[in-house]
Amino acid sequence: MNASSPSPAQNQASTAGLYGGVTNRRVTVRDLASAKQRGEKWAMLTAYDALTAGVFDEAGIPVLLVGDSAGNCHLGYETTVPVTMDQMVMLSAAVVRGTQRAMIVADLPFGSYQESPAQAMHNAARLMKEAGVGAVKLEGGERSARSIELLVEAGVPVMAHIGLTPQSVHALGGYPVQGRGDEAAHQLLRDAKAVQQSGAFSVVLEAVPAELAAQVTEQLAIPTVGIGGGPETDAQVLVWTDMAGMTAGRVPKFVKKYANLRGVLGDAAREFAEEVRTGAFPAAEHSFH
Repeated sequence: MNASSPSPAQNQASTAGLYGGVTNRRVTVRDLASAKQRGEKWAMLTAYDALTAGVFDEAGIPVLLVGDSAGNCHLGYETTVPVTMDQMVMLSAAVVRGTQRAMIVADLPFGSYQESPAQAMHNAARLMKEAGVGAVKLEGGERSARSIELLVEAGVPVMAHIGLTPQSVHALGGYPVQGRGDEAAHQLLRDAKAVQQSGAFSVVLEAVPAELAAQVTEQLAIPTVGIGGGPETDAQVLVWTDMAGMTAGRVPKFVKKYANLRGVLGDAAREFAEEVRTGAFPAAEHSFH
């Protein structure tokens, strides 16, 4: 057995749970459904390039989301709205190429599915055929149910997204918590049940009161993925640049920074510049003769 081959123990571990390192196949919707049944929680991170996606894949993160959040944290946009299908295909293909085990889910960006279920099918097919993703994600509950149903019937796994939907930032007037008050809570529950009924294999709950997210999680048979939804959801997702401390300025309340990569990179860049200025770099060991 060579060093890159999974051992029998690794294969057994990956069959028993979502965390098992490298295996001979990718995580599937069936794995996530089984995790829900046995009460195993799992993590999802965003990824937008092959290099960081490979790091997260090696770390055992079972699901990676190529989010249209790339618009905010990589492409320099103020919102996710300007992100295009061509950009999502390019970023998604890079993440797929950089990984071996994680399920890769790609966002359908604003304007790529709202017009009709047929438009949603056309663009979902692009992400699967051109980028090689294993699933797509789209925003909206009852309003997106017909599109979800068509995609699922065509064999496209769909992750739904309800609560705070960032593509609706202009209609919402910002990024307020969703589901507060009886009427809003009832609507969120209807949205959750609608996407499940339409065939979504999981649903993201963003910026939702923890008690409501727990209620949704209890009532649904499919996994719930929280981002600002409290501790009772089946899974948690964060934008990786927020999680790793790369994001400058204020971050949402639900973010926990697990590192300070912005500081580390800044220090490295300053040290490099100083060594170039003083002539310390390149030294003899960095030179050819």
